[in-house]
Amino acid sequence: MKEKNFYLGVKRVVDFVLSLIGLIILSPVFLIIIIAIKIDSKGPILFKQKRVGKNKKYFNILKFRTMKIDTPKDTPTHLLKNADSYITKVGKFLRKTSLDELPQIINILKGEMSIVGPRPALWNQDDLIAERDKYHANDVVPGLTGWAQVNGRDELAIPVKAKFDGEYVEKMSLGFDIKIFFKTIINVFKHDGVVEGTQGENKEKIESEQEKK
Repeated sequence: MKEKNFYLGVKRVVDFVLSLIGLIILSPVFLIIIIAIKIDSKGPILFKQKRVGKNKKYFNILKFRTMKIDTPKDTPTHLLKNADSYITKVGKFLRKTSLDELPQIINILKGEMSIVGPRPALWNQDDLIAERDKYHANDVVPGLTGWAQVNGRDELAIPVKAKFDGEYVEKMSLGFDIKIFFKTIINVFKHDGVVEGTQGENKEKIESEQEKK
């Protein structure tokens, strides 16, 4: 327990230093994305959404806006009907490359998130939050990427996703975090585990059919 508490302290220092360096290095990329978003569609540059943080305290997660301003709020993209029609042209590229997640560097600097940890649930995802409680996954700082993300992401059923988050809490260490970080980079290039638009609609239909059987 003492070793884990010590690592949590080290983890926070590493998160702060790396996110600060990342923000400085990636500032030209931020500027290009900001200009592209403003040219492409009306609306704010950043998208804010209420999420569940450590000990189930709420915070606003930051992303580059990838969807039109008339998109239904607090609904996961893969559960939207005709989701493709809501995503902007620039947004499709940002989502495919995961560049829309870059503003979360600010969340990490503020201590609301970590580089690695369970992805923060939406405030209204009661089923996921309840499942995570079983594994104490709501007791740690959520992350930009996590063990569940590199093992399926949107393709995972909620009980499976929560179990992976629980495994992360048990195995949390520098070596495990590094492993997840590099697996994330590989998955981003391969575009693994992302389900949205028509794919998400098909996934929802399949799950509904399975529940009826």
